[in-house]
Amino acid sequence: MTGRPSAASIAGRYTAGLVFAHLMTTAEVVAIVVSLCAETFSGARSLLNRDELIWLIVVVVIGTAFTAVMAYRGIIGTAKWYAAGLVPDDAQRHTAIDISRWQSGLVIVVWVFSAAALMAANRQAVPAILIALASMFGALSTVSTSLLFTQKVSRPLVAAASRDQLGRTTAPGVLARLVAMWVINSALPSLVIAVLVICRHTGWLIPETASVDIPVVVLAVVSVALGLRALIVVSLSISDPIRDVVEAMAEVEQGIIGRTVPVYEQSEIGRLQAGFNRMVAGLLERDRIREVFGHHVGSDVARLAMASETSDTTGDVRDVAILFIDLVESTRMAATLRPQETAEVLNDFFRIVVAAVDEHGGFINKFQGDAALAVYGAPLQSAGAATDALTTARALGIALRQLPVVEFGIGVSAGSVFAGKIGAENRYEYTVIGDPVNEAARLADAAKQESGRILAAGAVIERGSDTECARWRPAGIRMLRGRTKLTHTSVPIEE
Repeated sequence: MTGRPSAASIAGRYTAGLVFAHLMTTAEVVAIVVSLCAETFSGARSLLNRDELIWLIVVVVIGTAFTAVMAYRGIIGTAKWYAAGLVPDDAQRHTAIDISRWQSGLVIVVWVFSAAALMAANRQAVPAILIALASMFGALSTVSTSLLFTQKVSRPLVAAASRDQLGRTTAPGVLARLVAMWVINSALPSLVIAVLVICRHTGWLIPETASVDIPVVVLAVVSVALGLRALIVVSLSISDPIRDVVEAMAEVEQGIIGRTVPVYEQSEIGRLQAGFNRMVAGLLERDRIREVFGHHVGSDVARLAMASETSDTTGDVRDVAILFIDLVESTRMAATLRPQETAEVLNDFFRIVVAAVDEHGGFINKFQGDAALAVYGAPLQSAGAATDALTTARALGIALRQLPVVEFGIGVSAGSVFAGKIGAENRYEYTVIGDPVNEAARLADAAKQESGRILAAGAVIERGSDTECARWRPAGIRMLRGRTKLTHTSVPIEE
């Protein structure tokens, strides 16, 4: 189930709208012709006799029936794939996108053949001229009126067919529509009224004694009614898509990215709709890249990199805290467990590490096989970096003991490091370089021999808060492997 109306319902509503528009404009044109024949054209009064009126009714009925049949057949194919939620082929796309042009062509064909039939039945010159002019006015009126009554049905079809052909221009632009509306609803009626007055004044076709008051009034009323409908059509063709874009843009401004607007206008307004959708797609792609980038380098580094105006920012010296955590005998674990089991153990291990570091404001700088390096105070500066690192170490000591077959060592240090980008122009890595990093790694290695599996350097204890430092006790002075200076160490007080 697609939640869409059935194909028969779509085709039925479209056909009803087109037929109603045809009958409405036919009634208006007949009213104009009858008023002209009755009041002015002495030679055209033959159109009002019984035989001509019967023939007029027959022509209207046949024209209406033909319009209904062709409208249903013309829309049902499009309605079927739309109602079923299918992807249209190229021919179906073009048929749906060009539905308004096809509709206008159908209307004009019906009026042309209707005029030809009426003129064939009455071969007098004056009635023929009147029928031709009235039919031309009726065709133009029906084109604009039919768009008003069918666009609600056709817009979703055009939007569905235009997804892969965004911005295609096949319809008149805004200026052309406004000019056409003025010509049909203002210029032409005014011209007809002027011609009536001139003809009566000169006695050509209309006797000088004839009255043109009623025809002028009827023509003015019809012109006003038609003008209102045409104004609504043009206004909706401009205001509806712009309103959709404005509403969607308001959501984007609020951070709600993802809504697109239907592209049912095949003009410059359609290009506006398509352009907005491309902008949203670009924003979504940017967010996706940022999310993927953040998974690899950390969200803070991702934001810093994407906000940077240049790609060669080298970084600076920061006072940070470093937490290094390493697994014990991971090589033996890989040799004794199946690869899938080893991966599951490592994933559980790193999941706990990442969660704890994130919770206390740290940044996982890198994973090194079975080890992880977390930084506090870079890339975002933090006055409580040492406290956060010490708190994380204690939390990890408790959480990781719950994992089976996992032994670890955690080292915590602090001091000045270089924090920034290292690498080439087309490939760089955000990292920290300095003695605290080496000290934390050596402490993690030494902590593997401690019962609590955690060692902190005196430098980080000195920078920690009083509350946090009260939870640690001295563990002696050590000469760590690969270093030339003694390190004062501390371990967590067991609670």
